[in-house]
Amino acid sequence: MLEHVTTAEHTTRVEALVGRHPVIAFVALAYGISWTLWAISFAGGGDVVFLLGALGPAAAAAVVVHARGESIRDWLRPIWHLRVSPRWWLYALGLPILLFGVVSLVLQLFGEPVDWSLAVDRLPQYLGTFVFVLVLGGALEEPGWRGFGLPRLQERYSPLRATLLIGLAWGVWHIPVYGPAGFVIPMVLAFFYTFLWNRTGSVGLCILLHASFTPAQDHLILMPRSIAYSASLDTPDWVILGTYVFAAVLLVAATRGRLGQRATGESPIRISETKEVHV
Repeated sequence: MLEHVTTAEHTTRVEALVGRHPVIAFVALAYGISWTLWAISFAGGGDVVFLLGALGPAAAAAVVVHARGESIRDWLRPIWHLRVSPRWWLYALGLPILLFGVVSLVLQLFGEPVDWSLAVDRLPQYLGTFVFVLVLGGALEEPGWRGFGLPRLQERYSPLRATLLIGLAWGVWHIPVYGPAGFVIPMVLAFFYTFLWNRTGSVGLCILLHASFTPAQDHLILMPRSIAYSASLDTPDWVILGTYVFAAVLLVAATRGRLGQRATGESPIRISETKEVHV
């Protein structure tokens, strides 16, 4: 009986902690799920286990939503919110292509062997990677990062600070896969996702943006693969990072740091909860 009471009290304390600090609980749980599965995969668990690790953020969000007594249906609803202006579809599908067009132009100005005809040759690979990431890959992270973490952070912090926080969490989450510097690119890309979320309230379009960035990075450096994808931190890598940073700075400046958030300070789809939001 005493053990039963102790277990019940422990469960109550955990639920209270999750209730007070949902974003911290979400991030910690996302790391725990994904990093454990990736460790198993690296130890010989196979590709399926590795792919399951990408679901860590979404699974963590579902656990925290349920633990707080919130509606799973309300949390999932923005995934299917796709009836928005066509310009936001163009943004989600076209922004990565535009940025990598700039990357190729800069590389050409630097004297690198850019071949623009490779864009046509690599189209099948681009589409194949897009579909894979959309259905099975990293795009399925978005119900966690943008569907759960970002709107809650924006209830408490400015869009700029909220983006830096969720971008850092998102970036560090990638370190087991991409290495110690693996947090940098996601942290910069987070600004483009925040803008899209704030203007549309659509996690579905954030998923499309994610599914567009991955094949762009994999296939749209328009140079021979033996040169463009042969080493880490080579000229293409620095040009990509510089292009991302420059575009993110332009976006922050153009939106005066609000990154598309409404003047009322509310997210486009308000969080349904009765408790005060804490990190």
